[in-house]
Amino acid sequence: MGMPEVQSFRFADALASYEDARYVLLGVPFDNTTSYRPGTRFGPRAIREVTYNFEPYVPAFDLDMNQVPLCDLGDLEVPVLPGEMVEEVRGAVSGIVRDGKVPVLLGGEHTLTIGAAAAVRPEWYVVLDAHLDLRSEYRGTRFNHACTNRVVSEETTDKVVIIGARSGDREQYRFAGDLLCFSADEVRRAGIGAVLTEVEEAIGRRSLYLSIDADAIDCCLTPGLGTPEPFGLTPYDVRTAVERLAPLASGFDYVEVCPIDDGQTAAVAAEVVRLFVAAHWSASRQGS
Repeated sequence: MGMPEVQSFRFADALASYEDARYVLLGVPFDNTTSYRPGTRFGPRAIREVTYNFEPYVPAFDLDMNQVPLCDLGDLEVPVLPGEMVEEVRGAVSGIVRDGKVPVLLGGEHTLTIGAAAAVRPEWYVVLDAHLDLRSEYRGTRFNHACTNRVVSEETTDKVVIIGARSGDREQYRFAGDLLCFSADEVRRAGIGAVLTEVEEAIGRRSLYLSIDADAIDCCLTPGLGTPEPFGLTPYDVRTAVERLAPLASGFDYVEVCPIDDGQTAAVAAEVVRLFVAAHWSASRQGS
């Protein structure tokens, strides 16, 4: 009798080998600097699990995901200290980029983005986030989820776009004045399309790293969050942003899914990851 088939909880339809892949998924199950509700370390698994609920076909791009060269490396074995975790992520993502592939990271808390963005070295950094995350340090370290966007702006690129922010202290809002920042209220008033047009005009055709913090979305819609905030973006806002910005992205992550709900937060994350890959792959094929 042969060995039974075992569910590995790799991302569904991630069928390519690393050598053949264009997109490489990597989970970072780390939440050691979480300041409110822990549990985002379980986010990568929750996101992967729910992908088996979806059909391979993505109608928005007339594309079958099982035809896209996508590989899932599984989860990075992360150290306890956040600074060491950031270095592990930077090293792993540097290898993926060096091999000519697009890294797609699943969080885990937002601190992982510091290492990933440093490895990708984009010209622009675009993040959808409820929180400004512009503290210079928090609880004794710069490697903290509350400092992510500040560290990226100071160490990787000062060309930063924040969309959906609605939380931060006075000093962070002062710092944000030098960035291209759109609150959730501004998105609601102007519409996500108008905001993205302004972002696209600023970026042009330059490369970007795209980071989606799950709490950018209103917590009443996707409550599986470590640091929930009401009055946020909608899943459609996030979907639109990813579909429009993906073609310029050289790296991507979806972070801060805390699977304590009925699965809706992970489901949105999984579908947005699929749409990122589909949008990027479709644009690259049209370009070629």
